[in-house]
Amino acid sequence: MKKEVLGIAFDDLTRAEAAKAGAALLEEDKFHYVVTPNPEFILAAEKDEEFRTVLNGADLVLPDGIGVVYSAKIQGTPLKERVPGIEFAADMLDALNNRGGRLYLLGSKPGVAEEAGRRIVERFPGITLCGTQDGYFKDEEAALLKVAAARPDLLFVCLGAPKQEKWMARWGRHTGARLAIGLGGALDVFAGRVDRAPELWRRLGMEWAYRLAKEPQRAGRMAKLPLVLVKAAGKRVKKA
Repeated sequence: MKKEVLGIAFDDLTRAEAAKAGAALLEEDKFHYVVTPNPEFILAAEKDEEFRTVLNGADLVLPDGIGVVYSAKIQGTPLKERVPGIEFAADMLDALNNRGGRLYLLGSKPGVAEEAGRRIVERFPGITLCGTQDGYFKDEEAALLKVAAARPDLLFVCLGAPKQEKWMARWGRHTGARLAIGLGGALDVFAGRVDRAPELWRRLGMEWAYRLAKEPQRAGRMAKLPLVLVKAAGKRVKKA
């Protein structure tokens, strides 16, 4: 079931339900892509019609940010829970490991994808790492050809929004992958270069605060969270 939150149609799923749905997509012999919007995505999509169309055209649209969950509740269309992209990615790695399959990592700084891949295959020995490429390419078609030559089943696209979502929508079906996921900075986490918030912080929906404390330079981005909540409240008032 889809629920619209400020112009984006989210799938109303728990993490377990999202994992089951994603695993089913991995079994289908055709291309699918998944997006994980946070409040920044919502605000960007208001001004970028192509981005909004790409988000709403995804096979799964999962609420990554707690601000999305709060906004949904405020506007009167509550979502079951937040489904962080990094956790969905881990669930898809588990599914790929169980069935046996090929993984390609695209994005981040030079060397990060390679280290992330090394750690992933240590944890999931049933996965074949078929290729990696950093995100500093200028020729999108050349990047596509490199991915397609590797014949992945699962593709992590970590180029930052909206570039990664637009890349998946434009080129994804030509990669040969069954499932692509836009994952922002996830490769830095898989590579051990960035730590996630402790579990208690995540359960309380305060991962954003932990990241802000660790990375004060994110303050400008975090300031967008209240704006999304205000917009959601305004939408609720207009409905009344």
